[in-house]
Amino acid sequence: MKQPISNQQFLKGLAGGAASIAVLMALQLGHNYLPKAAYPGSTSGSNVSASDGSGNTATASDYGFGGDVAVTLTLDDKGTITNVELVGDSETPEVGGAALDTLKQQILDAQSAEIDGVSGATMTSTAVKNAVASALAQASGEAVEAGPTPEGDNLFVPGTYEGTAVGFGGEITVTATVDENNITDMVIAGDHETENIGSFAVEMLGEQMKEAQTCKVDALTGATVTSNAILKAASQALTAAGCDLSRLPDGTVQIDPNAAKEATTLDCDIVIVGAGGAGMTAAINATQQGKDVILIEKMPYVGGNTTKATGGMNAAETHYQKEQQIPDTIEQFIADTMEGGHQLNDIELVTKMAQESSAAIDWLDSIGAPLPNLGFSGGATYSRIHSPEDGSGVGAYLVTRFLNVMNDLNINVMYDTTATELIQDGGKVVGIKAEDASHEYTINAGAVMLTTGGFGANEDMIVQYRSDLKGTVTTNAPGATGDGIVMATAVGAALVDIDQIQLHPTVEQATSMLITEGVRGDGAILVNQSGKRFTNELLTRDAVSAAELEQEGAYAYVIFDQNLRDNLKAIEKYVSTGIVTEGATIEELAEKIDIDPATLAETLNTWNAAVAAQEDKEFGRTTAMEEDLSVAPYYAIKIAPGIHHTMGGIKINTNGEVVNTEGKVIPGLFAAGEVTGGVHGGNRLGGNAVADIVVFGKISSQSAIDYVNK
Repeated sequence: MKQPISNQQFLKGLAGGAASIAVLMALQLGHNYLPKAAYPGSTSGSNVSASDGSGNTATASDYGFGGDVAVTLTLDDKGTITNVELVGDSETPEVGGAALDTLKQQILDAQSAEIDGVSGATMTSTAVKNAVASALAQASGEAVEAGPTPEGDNLFVPGTYEGTAVGFGGEITVTATVDENNITDMVIAGDHETENIGSFAVEMLGEQMKEAQTCKVDALTGATVTSNAILKAASQALTAAGCDLSRLPDGTVQIDPNAAKEATTLDCDIVIVGAGGAGMTAAINATQQGKDVILIEKMPYVGGNTTKATGGMNAAETHYQKEQQIPDTIEQFIADTMEGGHQLNDIELVTKMAQESSAAIDWLDSIGAPLPNLGFSGGATYSRIHSPEDGSGVGAYLVTRFLNVMNDLNINVMYDTTATELIQDGGKVVGIKAEDASHEYTINAGAVMLTTGGFGANEDMIVQYRSDLKGTVTTNAPGATGDGIVMATAVGAALVDIDQIQLHPTVEQATSMLITEGVRGDGAILVNQSGKRFTNELLTRDAVSAAELEQEGAYAYVIFDQNLRDNLKAIEKYVSTGIVTEGATIEELAEKIDIDPATLAETLNTWNAAVAAQEDKEFGRTTAMEEDLSVAPYYAIKIAPGIHHTMGGIKINTNGEVVNTEGKVIPGLFAAGEVTGGVHGGNRLGGNAVADIVVFGKISSQSAIDYVNK
């Protein structure tokens, strides 16, 4: 049985498996990673090795729609890609599989990872792009000046050496300390990597390379870009130490797909499937009440889509609102949510969420995760969205604090473990089947909770319910593939609102990075390519997305000033990632984004006058007008809609019990979070997802506790 792990043990154990969908380094930062000289590095089980004389080969893989997609590049001595081999046996034959030949030609034509991809095969295309970027990054980048020659058969010249490479958020530095034949220390500095994704790679890969005595180790699944940069920088440092990298051992994890898995049986009070925000909330609540909990997570880290949440948590009648004299009410919270969801929401679930939201804020206070800042989000009547005091993204903030509490409680988390089936006995759910690389688990439990998230990263499932969204960029974490929905329907669970899929209006398309609603909530405006506003920026997400799609090119720009940047920490990540354009004046900014300077300046003057008068005559905006945009320099981010949230899912009642197609409760089965439907109706308001996971994470776990006690 896997034992509970500490935070440091957790970080050390993250690596393994093929890299999953991640943002392309080439697209993020504008680099073309053509090698000047190949060297034998590796990532995600990949390697760069000498071929039979026709050139050097670089191999890497990434997770596509159905499984790993492998890319093998052949490069000549000048770094030209002369041949491409793509293998994706698990991809859908008529979609992803059929796209491989086209993708191969695109790579040869582009001579880089910066290819268009194939419409309708987004996940396969993204996997191929990522794998090509990995292979090319590992095949070197800048040449490293040769270090001194070690004495005799020694591997290194003793000393301390540095290497640098560009990660997701900026420059990463690796400092390697070596003696004659050993790596004695490996320190990684990369402060701008994504918290609770790339930051895990920064924290753990150094120790892993030290333990394996090589720079050729697996990348962290889901943090491909950060991992590649670390491994590249480490390779540079060791090369500078005089090392012939071909002499270093291969530290990648090799798994025989044909090896028999060990059958293992575990027992617990409650098994929770999915370690996102709802699952972590449920696990903490149940463990605090003395229950033996096993938390299953198919990724090598916790967080799921919660890590990507950037805004805050909606709650009404909280002590924070009362302290700031905000006259919000539970009734208004309900009304706003129902209106935002086009009255498709389950009014009983909405009412329950609103009624319990203030207590949920108090619970977060009690576990060291306060959300004291208040702001507006689209569709809200009052300042209701609660966020961290320092302005950081709410998701990474909560995941970090949840993880600290889970470690203090010694909660048993089984990483890299996928639940495959619910076990029933006499109509009751009594456990799950699950598997990892070497085990097939039967986990017997008094109750089962599904907190697996939605299906926003499963393109086939998206297209099944909304064919019009085929090929649309997604902001979702790679684990959001609808597993819990599939397992629940297999035992008769009903689905609700399954075709209701939300587009977020502000997604940077090249990186799939979501620009938090807090930017608009703090006063930013949207303009089209003509430099004009075209909507009330604080309407509901579906309305703003629809308005953007009607503009020239179906995109827009978020415009904000230095004052807004100074007061919203989340913007620094966008700046470090390279997706923000800056101008010393509004006219200079306009020129940089190819908008008529006079038009954009007039738009800004009109907006600032509207703020001064507290009246937006153009589009009727009434919220987030406390500050104008008048402090230079000015900034712009080009955005368009992207798939963000799947509102539909498993049907639950107000106790978090799963309901079957006959309207009856399925005994022993509970659910919370994005895996469920009914709370958000036809459109989710910003801030309601975090309210959903915390409120119903607690409610559902309490119902599971009561069920076990009976």
